Amino acid sequence: MRAFVHWIRAAAPYVHAFRGKTFVIAFGGEVVADDSFLGVVHDLNLLHSLGIRLIVAHGCRPQVEAILAAQNIDSRYANGVRITDNDAMDCVLEAAGQVRARIEALLSLGLANSPMAGARNRVSSGNYLTAKPMGIVDGIDMQLSGEVRRIDTEAIQQRLDDGDIVLISPTGYSPTGEIFNLTVEEVATQCAVRMDATKLIFLTDADGVRNARRQLLSDLSTTDAEKLLARADRLPPDIRVYLPAAIRACNNGVARAHIISRHHDGALLLELFTRDGVGTMIAATALAHIRAATIDDVGGILSIIGPLEEQGVLVRRSRERLESEIERFVVAEYDNHIIGCAALYAFPQERIGELAALAVHPDFRREGYGEALMNEIEQRARRLKLTQLFVLTTKTAHWFLERGFRTGSIADLPQQKQALYNYQRKSQVYVKNL
Repeated sequence: MRAFVHWIRAAAPYVHAFRGKTFVIAFGGEVVADDSFLGVVHDLNLLHSLGIRLIVAHGCRPQVEAILAAQNIDSRYANGVRITDNDAMDCVLEAAGQVRARIEALLSLGLANSPMAGARNRVSSGNYLTAKPMGIVDGIDMQLSGEVRRIDTEAIQQRLDDGDIVLISPTGYSPTGEIFNLTVEEVATQCAVRMDATKLIFLTDADGVRNARRQLLSDLSTTDAEKLLARADRLPPDIRVYLPAAIRACNNGVARAHIISRHHDGALLLELFTRDGVGTMIAATALAHIRAATIDDVGGILSIIGPLEEQGVLVRRSRERLESEIERFVVAEYDNHIIGCAALYAFPQERIGELAALAVHPDFRREGYGEALMNEIEQRARRLKLTQLFVLTTKTAHWFLERGFRTGSIADLPQQKQALYNYQRKSQVYVKNL
């Protein structure tokens, strides 16, 4: 019970941040065919009930394959994209209709004693996409395979304003009445960009993007993601498809793209409402950075240093004092959340500075943010022409010794600091030449 309460409280900031935002959630037909799809629908319903504006883009490749096989028609591909002739197009339309109807039916559930109890979801789908032929690619005529030309953003926006979930199928129409088969990744990406979506989320067979050592990367900048794609032969098929789409979306204004596993029950909720998530989040710039603190960061800084003050590791600071001294602080920020802080108190006459209030959130203490904050304070001190930095600590002596500090004494402190030294705390003094 206590864990549940803690989780709800931890998720609250995300709930507030996401309300009223537009998310595009995309998945292939294999997700719809899986028995676990009902769980995904429950999670979509929950997101919608929290005030998130949902655009759901679906594929239907396995359903198309099944219909083609039943009619003894061969599937043909070029560079991973179906070559869609007239016979294949008929199968695409049949499969897309089946998948769309299944999604609409499940989103309309309102059974008692289920996560959908009391749900009154309206699902809107229509001819929102105008398409154009893909044409001839590498000498191959793609026939009725197409690309998105235009999206009726006004119509989609109206449906979202009315409280509908907008469902987008992978087909588009031309002004001349032709129908084109589209890829779900392009449809989702174009919708996310043109609808100014906050997030684009792909449900895939992979659990996210992994590096050369097979470690799951919880976050990636688009620059780093492009480096991984340069060796695409080492990436799983799903990642080779969806990672380029995520990069395009982020480089064209979408704040965040996510790649998560369709096999992980509750993956949508865990990715969106927990700090670390369960997949990979992509952004145009690095998600973590060090910057100067502002008055708006006071609450975040207090949440970081408060527990350490309770333990006696840091000297207590009132909100009023912190607000008056905020220009002395730098913060480490991860995805718009304060995860660490440090301060520099300069004594320019003696050309000495104090590194103070260095603290990092427990979830990030093994990721180098403490050292990054210390380095930023050292750079600030050098810009002020300080020649020495000192720190007072009761608990973390070895950490500072490992980073170039040496044992000092009270006599090494500036006169003003010596006069204020708290002999009851018995803080140890460590000094570093700059």
